[in-house]
Amino acid sequence: MSLLEKTGKMNSQGVVKALLVTASLFVVFAGLKIAANIVVPFLLSIFIAIICNPLIVKAAKYKIPKPVAIVGIIATIMMLVLLLGGLVGQSAQELSELLPQYKAQLKEEFVWLTSRLAEFNIHISSDVLIEYLDPSAAMGFAASLLSGLGGVMANLLLIIITVIFMLFEAPSLPRKIHHALDDPDMKMNQIDRFLSSVNNYLAIKTLVSIATGVCVSLMLWLFGLEFYLLWGVLAFLLNYIPNIGSMIAAVPAVSLAALQLGLGPAGAIGLGYVTINMVMGNVIEPKYLGKGLGLSTLVVFLSLIFWGWLFGTVGMLLSVPLTMIIKIALENSEEGRWFSILLSNES
Repeated sequence: MSLLEKTGKMNSQGVVKALLVTASLFVVFAGLKIAANIVVPFLLSIFIAIICNPLIVKAAKYKIPKPVAIVGIIATIMMLVLLLGGLVGQSAQELSELLPQYKAQLKEEFVWLTSRLAEFNIHISSDVLIEYLDPSAAMGFAASLLSGLGGVMANLLLIIITVIFMLFEAPSLPRKIHHALDDPDMKMNQIDRFLSSVNNYLAIKTLVSIATGVCVSLMLWLFGLEFYLLWGVLAFLLNYIPNIGSMIAAVPAVSLAALQLGLGPAGAIGLGYVTINMVMGNVIEPKYLGKGLGLSTLVVFLSLIFWGWLFGTVGMLLSVPLTMIIKIALENSEEGRWFSILLSNES
């Protein structure tokens, strides 16, 4: 067989392999889409278990029995979720009821604006402005986003039970993964690096997100903005989406501030959002996460669309952590390292 024939055969084999991989991915994603009602609570369970595991390890250093530590941490989380869920649910319902009032107030302001513009021979319909510049739409999106998450949390009991079992199984998980990957002697260090990186990333990201939500709620409370707790929870959730998440979280709060407090305070609140997210994103996170775990802005945006389409609201909120886990896994694989470079923000 000539060299040309061998090259052609290798190329055809590569094309067939690529087609098979692509077809397999489509089948897997279609299955996940159909089974979203089962997969989403399971993903949330994994997410919560990874975040809680460092606390369990910390409690073991203080000689606290593992069952006691798990029960204490889970009880604390359930109490916070129920408390915040009740307050946020009430705020979201009140906001939905007030949206027509805000829209009517906005229309009055746009009528005044169009009349002023008409004096300069600039004729724009107030209805057109409302259609394209409707802050109530952003506030409605925030309320529906939190409502969608609340719908998933209806399976709270199932999620909590799954988390408890996962936390009990956590110590044996690395050895099971080593055995599953045919490494009974625990020699594949990349597996341990992957598990450690995912654990550290999610734990630190969660702490930074909590700090962001607290700072936003405190700032809005000082300004006297309504539903400040709702916007703080939204900032906490969307902080898992770097770059664009903070901008999305700021839009409904700044829009409401423009209607309730005026343009001056709204501008100050917008500046406060920028300051908080610059400090958290450019000072705090790099200090603890390092710069080697970054995703490009394009990948962040595309992952938001993809995971949101696949798993709905929870997929949007977990889009970057899920993509980050895939990237970390690829970084620890010789075959997939090239793709992790494409996902990164390195030039």
